[in-house]
Amino acid sequence: MSETFNSSEFLKTVTSSPGVYRMYDVDNIVIYVGKAKDLKKRLSSYFRKNLTNVKTQALVARIANIDVTITHSETDALILENDYIKQYMPKYNVLLRDDKSYPYILLSNHKHPRLSYHRGPKRAKGQYFGPYPNGGAVRESLHLLQKIFPIRQCDDLYYKARSRPCLQYQIGRCSAPCVDKVSLKDYQEQVALASLFLKGKDQQVTKALVEKMEQAAVELNYEQAARYRDQITALRRVAEQQEVSHSSGDMDVIGAHFASGVACFHLLFIREGKIFGSRSYYPKVPVDTELSEVLRAFMFQFYLNSDSQRVTPKEILVSDTFEEQAELASAINTAQQRKVEIKSQVRGERAQFLRLALTNATNAVNTRLAHRNTVEQRFLLLEEAIEVSYKIQRMECFDISHTMGESTVASCVVFNREGPNKADYRRYNIEGITPGDDYAAMKQAISRRFDKVAKGGKTPDILFIDGGIGQLRIAQQIVDEKFVTLDHAPTLIGVAKGEGRKPGLETLIYGENEESFTLPADSGALHLIQQIRDESHRFAITGHRNKRQKTRNTSSLESIEGVGPKRRKALLQHLGGLQEVKSASVTELVKVPGISLEMAQTIHDALRG
Repeated sequence: MSETFNSSEFLKTVTSSPGVYRMYDVDNIVIYVGKAKDLKKRLSSYFRKNLTNVKTQALVARIANIDVTITHSETDALILENDYIKQYMPKYNVLLRDDKSYPYILLSNHKHPRLSYHRGPKRAKGQYFGPYPNGGAVRESLHLLQKIFPIRQCDDLYYKARSRPCLQYQIGRCSAPCVDKVSLKDYQEQVALASLFLKGKDQQVTKALVEKMEQAAVELNYEQAARYRDQITALRRVAEQQEVSHSSGDMDVIGAHFASGVACFHLLFIREGKIFGSRSYYPKVPVDTELSEVLRAFMFQFYLNSDSQRVTPKEILVSDTFEEQAELASAINTAQQRKVEIKSQVRGERAQFLRLALTNATNAVNTRLAHRNTVEQRFLLLEEAIEVSYKIQRMECFDISHTMGESTVASCVVFNREGPNKADYRRYNIEGITPGDDYAAMKQAISRRFDKVAKGGKTPDILFIDGGIGQLRIAQQIVDEKFVTLDHAPTLIGVAKGEGRKPGLETLIYGENEESFTLPADSGALHLIQQIRDESHRFAITGHRNKRQKTRNTSSLESIEGVGPKRRKALLQHLGGLQEVKSASVTELVKVPGISLEMAQTIHDALRG
């Protein structure tokens, strides 16, 4: 505990009301957030002489100040505690880094409704189905729906611009409402069936299709009956592939496992009697934390996350009990206006779901621990291979990606002794260099990376450069400049590709004398270097492709000042397309409605460079 903090004087002023407390260190950074039914009683427990918990001892030793917020009830305190944890991300709290909203399937309210992927605020009008555990589950569901129900999934702009059916109509996956190949009544019938299917009412959909097939056969409309028959077959095939529970209603099933500092919570999402999918969460856990505390923190942060737009089901099954289980249900009821039951003692099919979730959580933790041990072993082998006397804690690797000099992007990926640390990954858009100049791109990226190191930024122990001796020298020059007044400069290692760019033949360039050496192809140290090099390449090329696609999807007219949507539309319509606009003279541009002589000259000069 900081010498400036007087716990006895502080406790004299604390109230016995419910509320939330924030603990600060000497740098005025929040290191712990907690809530209490009785603040005075709870805070007094931290300053007893016989503390046995190692984590609590370490926490108390760092306290420089405590801030208290009183609430009207314990439920209000729970919600405020969760908000503070998300805001401050304190070091000694269990942290669930899950701030992404969940994806849904949206059935729009258009004349011809569209099925689409949706994530984020529910501003668009229509029916939302979900939430799904991840984007892959949504796309897979949309792919299945396309095989069963010929409803459009195309973008509205594409839909409005069609003058003839697209390929989806040709292969029987869309009824082409864009060009009136289907009547509005028949299309609305398919939309209604798709809506029932997404609600889990497969049998009702099948029954309706069978009736339509029989009616078409009675009317001697055999082609239509055959289409209904094929639709029923596809529907039954999909239903057989999906795991369907016999229980009704919605449930979240959570299996929790915690071992050797690694916690995993595996969730099964069950909606309308169907398993929508599953997802594993790995919260950041402080040292010497018990499972009950980890489980409580996870449950509160997961279900009281106001930004995720997650709709909590009526029933939550958990493999273990945790403190304040009833209080969480009450807090969810207050926050979402929904009555929720949290259970851990269940039988029958629910017990089977719990065992499945727990098995997955256990396997996930064991896999992570095995991976962590493998990475740790590879770090030890790398330290031995390059003969360093210190323990490598952080490594970074830089790579450059572009296509013939276009849309150059540099990547910086970070590994620690547990593997990739994706929260610290960075991309740099490279501007103002000669296209294709990798040396200049590397110089700019590394300069930007280490600009703020003198102000307390993180410094890697090892800095890998994906390239030969030229790129390495550029990087070394920048590092020497940036770290001239600092003690701990990173060690640079160049990773040059081998003959035929084959893995295992890489040449490493290391040390002030720029010595080149190789490692055996089966070396764990080389595998670690290959992993971080490949990850930097993947991260760079993904960024480059995204930037290139964005550039190619953006009209060059959009970058011209004074040319808004109306003028762009007038130019394209009057002249017949972008290429014609680019080749037009000033005289031709002036003839476009709304384009003055001065604006025509500006457009002409901008498009001609």
